[in-house]
Amino acid sequence: MQTQVKAWGNSQGIRIPKEILNEANVVLNDVLDIQISNGAIVLVKPFRHKTLEERAAEYGGKLSLDGEFDWGEPVGREIW
Repeated sequence: MQTQVKAWGNSQGIRIPKEILNEANVVLNDVLDIQISNGAIVLVKPFRHKTLEERAAEYGGKLSLDGEFDWGEPVGREIW
């Protein structure tokens, strides 16, 4: 697949087909890092940790954070 560099205001830009963005898991307003590697322009989606809300959404929005957690008996020199 090919695309063409076009004028975009005082800069230049390219349009990336939606199929390519979908395959790369890139959505509108995502931030991408631009790198040059062996004369090629490489766009990289930087790693981003998920927020607590995003993690909760993966479990149906329900987190079981109530109550205490039993870490077991002390091991080593920790004080309880």
